[in-house]
Amino acid sequence: MSQMFRILAIAALAVLPLRAVAAVEIQEVTSPGGITAWLVEEHSIPFVALEIRFKGGTNLDLPGKRGATNLMMGLLEEGAADRDARAFAEERETLAASFRFDAGNDSVSIEASFLTENKTESLALLRDAIISPRFDPVAVERVRDQVLAVLAQDAQDPAKVASRTFAALSYPGHPYGSPLNGTPETVAALDIDDLREAHARALTLDRVHVGVSGDITAEELGPLLDKLLGELPATGPAPVPDVASALGGGVTVVDFPTPQSVVLFGHEGIAFDDPDYFAAFVMNHILGGSGFASRLMEEVRVRRGLTYGIGTFLAARDHGAQILGQFSSSNARAAGAVEIVRSEWSRLAIEGVTPDELEAAKTFLTGAYPLRFDGNSNIASIMVGMQTLGLPIDYIATRNDRVDAVTAEDVQRVANRLLDPEALHFVVVGQPEGLESGAF
Repeated sequence: MSQMFRILAIAALAVLPLRAVAAVEIQEVTSPGGITAWLVEEHSIPFVALEIRFKGGTNLDLPGKRGATNLMMGLLEEGAADRDARAFAEERETLAASFRFDAGNDSVSIEASFLTENKTESLALLRDAIISPRFDPVAVERVRDQVLAVLAQDAQDPAKVASRTFAALSYPGHPYGSPLNGTPETVAALDIDDLREAHARALTLDRVHVGVSGDITAEELGPLLDKLLGELPATGPAPVPDVASALGGGVTVVDFPTPQSVVLFGHEGIAFDDPDYFAAFVMNHILGGSGFASRLMEEVRVRRGLTYGIGTFLAARDHGAQILGQFSSSNARAAGAVEIVRSEWSRLAIEGVTPDELEAAKTFLTGAYPLRFDGNSNIASIMVGMQTLGLPIDYIATRNDRVDAVTAEDVQRVANRLLDPEALHFVVVGQPEGLESGAF
């Protein structure tokens, strides 16, 4: 296959015709060695997308080693087995393969995409990155410097400062309360033994989930899973404990020389496996979801012009859930915007939603769902997400039914249960007029 054809084949994925959600047929594949994957076969393009996700993530960093898992994941393609970083990159480019290694609080993930004709070689290269990373000193120092540069930039970004302040106040002493990429002090102190330890803790077979979509059969996939992952450790450390937010209602002002204040707000949320989650999901869309139709956008931006944009979301983490929102406003008007947010929080909890709001929210949420299935990579990612949440294999076909089943009474119940304006905490990074740190 010519290099030009390879480029065109990969580019075609961006415009892969959308299949109806109901037509996404997931097969469960178990390898001879016992590794399970979910597979959607799609043979119209000679291309395969793969996502591997290991639960645990940077939460598994050892005490005093914050940032080790993040740095380790950044080094997996910086040399593996008998290839140094340059040789690894050159081989990947020759194969027209794409690899991505990411770290999150609750999981680490590996995404790969490759052409069918290069499947064997691409997976062999990926296998070496996963099983036999080199952690060469020169690569470690280069990636460490990149992480330190990001930390330095984050310290000057008011949105990042707000996020890190809110997390530290919410979860003191828990991994959620500190940056997953560490601090300048912890990152500078990490050595190669720490990275090898992080690798052994984070990538284990007892917490792996795999999604595959594209030009591959179930019969082919099973043996490949054992070759790719079979040499990883069988088990890893216990998960971190669940944690409740330690924040009470009030305001924390972080003095920052900027003409606009960045405001992050929220309180305790709702777990994904809670029976009321889908009612909360619909409620959140009405309160502060995407687009211009939410109540907060209407009241804070459209009617009063206090911000360019405002939104809320459900942060349903594995070990601690919150409902969060964010906006930016001029220092002179930030205090007014905070009061409007509290007022709308209270109004929805007391009054519930109108039939028109409910119908519009459900129409949007069910109509937008099929748009997520716009390529093999997205499908692989969605399947892995389903597995990590413990969802059944037929969830895709039933998800919109769960949204449609939400009633106004459901939204009223969950809003009354969840939304508490007295518990709202606002972290304000800037120099807001009329706002000081303290309880309401």
